[in-house]
Amino acid sequence: MPNRPYEDVRVEGHLIDSGIMSHVMDTIVGFDGEFESLSFEVGRTNDDVSVSELRVKGRDQAHLEEILGAIQPYGVVPINPDDAVLVPAPAGGVFPDGFYATTNLETSVRIAGRWVRVENPEMDLGVRIDIATGAADTVPMADVREGDQMVVGHAGIRVQPVERPRDKQAFEFMNSAVSSEKPKAQVVADVARMLREVRAAGREVIAVVGPAVVHTGAGEHLTRLVEMGYVSVLFGGNAVATHDIESALYGTSLGVSLAEGVPTFGGHEHHLRAINTIRGCGGIKPAVEQGVLKSGLMYTLVKTGTPYVLAGSIRDDGPLPDVITDAIEAQRAMRPYCRSAGACIMLSTMLHSIATGNMLPASVTTVCIDINPAVVTKLADRGSFQTIGIVTDVGLFMEQLANELETK
Repeated sequence: MPNRPYEDVRVEGHLIDSGIMSHVMDTIVGFDGEFESLSFEVGRTNDDVSVSELRVKGRDQAHLEEILGAIQPYGVVPINPDDAVLVPAPAGGVFPDGFYATTNLETSVRIAGRWVRVENPEMDLGVRIDIATGAADTVPMADVREGDQMVVGHAGIRVQPVERPRDKQAFEFMNSAVSSEKPKAQVVADVARMLREVRAAGREVIAVVGPAVVHTGAGEHLTRLVEMGYVSVLFGGNAVATHDIESALYGTSLGVSLAEGVPTFGGHEHHLRAINTIRGCGGIKPAVEQGVLKSGLMYTLVKTGTPYVLAGSIRDDGPLPDVITDAIEAQRAMRPYCRSAGACIMLSTMLHSIATGNMLPASVTTVCIDINPAVVTKLADRGSFQTIGIVTDVGLFMEQLANELETK
């Protein structure tokens, strides 16, 4: 086709080791586009980056823009970039048409000929520019204000992909996203080493916790991690807190005796009675202060001053007074911790794990421990590609992890 529109683009990094170049080429072809290699300089040492320049062609300008938007997350930028296009938000809670939807990767925007880092990378948000200062940050749709200057289109956007390092990798035991047939002792040791490194660097560790942690008896081992300082904040829902408190008050979880593993008479009421007791105290912290709640995970969080965010759902009983029932407010409570986290451990909870994954930058080391491999698959499908999945019983894993962290 004569006179096909084209754009000359550039991409640099560990293009071969990380598979970036293959992804770029496959994406162009997958979108029915064409490319021509203009130059390719391969790095000669572990520290050297490779640089490639391509001419990307589309059927028409709209098709070309579609291709360029698809390869942008791999770090592709035009050789002669334009500034980002800014359009004011038409109303509070509404992005302008054609707004740039963010990824969870490090991103920069070009403003007045200068590349500016976008603060707080997170997927599925917009990019807001402060005209007075030239600063750029991400903003959720619900929080945008009328008149905010928002980036639209893909011009003036530069994304930094996560690369596979050439040197020895953390989590070298993983060659696949989901691990089920790996030596568990080595897996535990690597997770423990990662937690030590994150804590030594002064970064926060998020624990995303589901009620299965209590049902399987892992609660006491997670409590040990809290006491050792390896949990900076806990994310969960009404269920995990309720069943932990139920176990402290009645020795059961969902009415099943944790000591004997059998249902108890009237046990189906225990979680409701536990909620009612805490509501009568005014919340979890008042229950600890009044001497009503004397043990368990939630007790330990209160006693150690470790923060927690409990986000509610439509199926919650009660709920506990501490549960945030407004989903947008729950996001706002979780987001600051996600932005400062160095690591996140997800323990047997699909919905809260996916929700947290949506708010985490791709640079955050994320480990998901679940007996169900579909949980990790869903995380990856929804954009949390950095997640390392460990398919195993959470109770056994947490006991071994706590033991490993205590011994060294």
